Amino acid sequence: MISERWTASAVEGLISLPLESLLTGDYEADPALVHERLRARYGPVAPIDVMGVPVWFAMGYDEVLHIMQNAREVWSKRVDHWRAYAEGRVPADWPLLALLQADNSGFHDGERHRGLRGAWISGLRPFQEPGSEQAQRLERAMVRYCDDLVGVIAEGGPAGSADLAAQYARPFPLLVANHLLGVTIERGEELLEDQWRLLDGADSAGAYQRLHAALLELATVKRQRRGDDLPSYMIEAKPDLTDEELARELMMLSGFLDFTGSLICNVILEAITNPRLRESLSVGAIEEVVNRVALANPALANLTFRYARTEVKLGRFTIAAGDPVMLSIAGAHADPRFAGALARDTIRSTRAHLAWGAGPHRCPGQRLATQMSTIAVRRLLDRFSTLKPALPSGSLPWRPSPFVRALRALPVHYELSRSFSGTPRPEPGGEPSPPALKDATQDGGGEGRPRSGLLAFLRRLRRTQ
Repeated sequence: MISERWTASAVEGLISLPLESLLTGDYEADPALVHERLRARYGPVAPIDVMGVPVWFAMGYDEVLHIMQNAREVWSKRVDHWRAYAEGRVPADWPLLALLQADNSGFHDGERHRGLRGAWISGLRPFQEPGSEQAQRLERAMVRYCDDLVGVIAEGGPAGSADLAAQYARPFPLLVANHLLGVTIERGEELLEDQWRLLDGADSAGAYQRLHAALLELATVKRQRRGDDLPSYMIEAKPDLTDEELARELMMLSGFLDFTGSLICNVILEAITNPRLRESLSVGAIEEVVNRVALANPALANLTFRYARTEVKLGRFTIAAGDPVMLSIAGAHADPRFAGALARDTIRSTRAHLAWGAGPHRCPGQRLATQMSTIAVRRLLDRFSTLKPALPSGSLPWRPSPFVRALRALPVHYELSRSFSGTPRPEPGGEPSPPALKDATQDGGGEGRPRSGLLAFLRRLRRTQ
């Protein structure tokens, strides 16, 4: 039911229609059935309720792609283009408002967005460029992080139970982020725990403040003493980027981490529940499987809002200027016009899916996320001879989120491979971590192994499962 605050507004086209609440038990259990029901009733665009706020929900592949590409700049990511927000009709305590108000490149348009995005592309390039020294160093670090995480799990014995979401898929991207940020493990442990709390913890507000303060301090240090790390490369690419702006941009890593950890978890789930798929993984097709899971079960199921700058026809409806539209990647992938053309009997899949976005806001870290997912899944399957779900697929707990399709937990029964003792081993030529943040700018991204503090944190995760 829509609050009275909406009934006297100028959005009659949206609020005059019956609205289906998106976040229901049905949607959490099986979003595809909700998409199918909405599509049958409304076509490729439907009016929905998101936590008490009326929103257009675009599920058609052509419609979603068209809005993403935004060739005529009809659509804006700036929240001040949302008419209801500008008129003060969005409750100040609406749960998603703080996210949509974020002052970073994810919510900018035009020249402002292009400048900030350029800094991201330049900053990530050394880590995504095959053969570069930074990319090779990062790959070695990722392999070690995976082994460290498996090593902590293996402390429970050569056979046992684990939660691969909390103990593997989600911590792994946080470790990679510390490497990208170029921080030592002493400060890195604090950043890791606060990123964890920000994404899924009870102290998210406090974690945001601490994380922002830490990233602002890091931005200041990196401006004074550059290193082989993401903040330094972003400053080099855009020297007029202020420390405050850089800190806000780096906060976006949390969303990237959440997405990548969820993707890893979804790939692991598919690998351990699909025997035919497991066979293909054994012959080196993991990257292709990552792509196929990104299509079939995208971790980022829906995107944050776009706002119409002018009246526009979309599907069966006329979208008024200032109306919000939520783009559903999962819904677009299920659109019969798109899904009907896909081969279902092969592991290979199209690259025309929208899991990485399209147009001006396409994910600049696609290669990195794919590499992280591929390494994490490959290393996990190498280290365990047996991985069996501890719950039936229909009983797995999914996070009730309007944006991500992510498991809260992935409990499994495991048996270690005989070739893996469970004790992390240093790799030849491994560099030690420097002792403090003030020295981290010269460390090349902190390639050293996680120290006792971080391993203690990971062990606490194991004990709480």
